[in-house]
Amino acid sequence: MIDLHYWPTPNGHKVTLFLEEAGLDYRVQPVNIGKGDQFKPEFLAFSPNNKMPAIVDHAPADGGAPQTVFESGAILLYLAEKTGRFLPADPRTRIEAIEWLFWQMAGLGPMTGQYGHFSVYAPEKIPYAIERYTNEANRLLQVLDTRLKGRDFIAGDAYSIADMAAYPWIGVYDKAPIDMTPYPEIRRWHAAIQARPATQRAYAKAREVNPNAGKPLSEEEKAQLFGQGRR
Repeated sequence: MIDLHYWPTPNGHKVTLFLEEAGLDYRVQPVNIGKGDQFKPEFLAFSPNNKMPAIVDHAPADGGAPQTVFESGAILLYLAEKTGRFLPADPRTRIEAIEWLFWQMAGLGPMTGQYGHFSVYAPEKIPYAIERYTNEANRLLQVLDTRLKGRDFIAGDAYSIADMAAYPWIGVYDKAPIDMTPYPEIRRWHAAIQARPATQRAYAKAREVNPNAGKPLSEEEKAQLFGQGRR
């Protein structure tokens, strides 16, 4: 059994995508990041960067004590290695999948997140910041669109953790949508993943955990999410 410490955000979706695809037994432990659950000592004990998702695997492959893992990319890699799934066995294709996993962690996620912050949530509109992160988000989308030409998925013919990492960061902000017209390969790839039954189950889980997702944030939630509530 795996305890998934989770809230429905793009990084949280990465892990439910894997767990649903792999059919692993797991139970969700909600981490309400708008209420500051990520700062609780019991959570910080295994997720010291006060971010979710994190997991506690009560049946690790080595048969030892429960294994904790934080950081969404590390969790995907851990689960792929544990199950032998969604990470290519061929060494060259395997490193390609890992490269693109790291690309998402270092680029697509953070830059798209900053785009969303300054375009949607910032208390004042800062043109320089909006332009900078809009340009960077579009640059990264072009990189991904180019990569997908001639490939079903990011690492080739097979769905992998690279796709699970990138998919939730496409089309995140309804209030500031990025025009996806220039990216036909991404649109084709995104639609294929969206249609997968496991993807449907993963996103249904999000609605179960937080039925208020998408509603305007309260001042308390903004304080917790954007640093004012840092402890």
